[in-house]
Amino acid sequence: MEPHLRAKGTNFYTIGLSYKKADAEVRGHFSVNDEAKEGILRQAKKEGIEALLVTSTCNRTELHGFAQHPFQLIKLLCEHTQGTIDEFEKVAYVHKNNKAVSHLFRVGTGLDSQILGDFEIISQLKQSFKASKKAEVTNPFLERLINAVIQASKRIKNETEISSGATSVSFAAVQYILARVPYVSDKNLLLFGTGKIGRNTCENLIKHTKNEHIVLINRTKVKAERIAGKFNLVVKDYANIQTEIKNSDVLIVATGAQKPTISKQLIHSDKPLLILDLSIPRNVSLDVTELPNVTLVHLDDLSKMTDRTLQRRKEHIPQAEVIIEEIRAEFGDWLETRKFAPTIKALKNKLTTLKDAEINLQRKKYADFDEEQADIISSRIIQKITNHFASHLKDDNTSADESIELIQKVFQLQNK
Repeated sequence: MEPHLRAKGTNFYTIGLSYKKADAEVRGHFSVNDEAKEGILRQAKKEGIEALLVTSTCNRTELHGFAQHPFQLIKLLCEHTQGTIDEFEKVAYVHKNNKAVSHLFRVGTGLDSQILGDFEIISQLKQSFKASKKAEVTNPFLERLINAVIQASKRIKNETEISSGATSVSFAAVQYILARVPYVSDKNLLLFGTGKIGRNTCENLIKHTKNEHIVLINRTKVKAERIAGKFNLVVKDYANIQTEIKNSDVLIVATGAQKPTISKQLIHSDKPLLILDLSIPRNVSLDVTELPNVTLVHLDDLSKMTDRTLQRRKEHIPQAEVIIEEIRAEFGDWLETRKFAPTIKALKNKLTTLKDAEINLQRKKYADFDEEQADIISSRIIQKITNHFASHLKDDNTSADESIELIQKVFQLQNK
């Protein structure tokens, strides 16, 4: 299967990096915010890239698109992020055509996620495609592919138990806190920032511990108050952060800043303090570990915790792969049909033109000529002929490109 909906000389590539080879710091260098995403898409359009999808989560950053060479996409990514080409090449992967399509299916269905069966990526893909559409950097191939991945994701969610049990890093964070902080219901918990994983962690902590001592601090107090209302948290001013850290037993950091927001200077207590840094790039400076009372755990550490749930989820991978294969095959059929549809249409038009000319001639020749009957019979014959050609082109043993060329030559069809 080759992506035949593209300009000559281009291929469909995926270029990217993920948690598998790139640590949190490096992934932070290549993280793409909304502004950078718009910049990448704008520049891609200017450079004549006909379709491009930009995805960036805390686990990965990827560009999926049509290019003459993958370096076109790598350059785009590096120009709009903090990362360098050298750094990218050390941890990157590049997939082409078939492999790129396979990769997108695995990513979109949670099979390649840091926590197996994590479906948050699918909403990211939908948002990314929306941005590509808005920037007019898309084509039928990419649209159909994204819809196929969404369909596969839905079916895997509904038909398998791959996402049963713990569903996210926030769940792993809660598990970690429950396992390591005795009498957690009575402890003081501080959430700094309003990042999604941090919010989910707090929501889960409230559910599991009935803790009434959770404080939220955010640089923008209005945002903090809006979220606090949902989760029954106490909001404190950013100016009070040192005092609040001093009072806390657990500090959850989810600020989404580009540089560390918590460092050793802010910690002024001797009692044990567990800090969970749920941010990419890291928002807690590593110097906090110089303090004997502080334990620092990062998102990556939590994701590596393989519990029984993850082991159980792995049993459902073959089932998920069967679903992916089915939907991929449908996508492949559609792609093949798209490839030769213009030729079949041109052939049908050509034969219809010949038929019309012939009927016209016979009508002039014979006074009792039954034009309607002749039209029905010849139209049926044309349909049968084109069906034969279509079946031939669909056959796996056929070189479709060569056959298309031959059909165009024999019937003197215009190249479409």
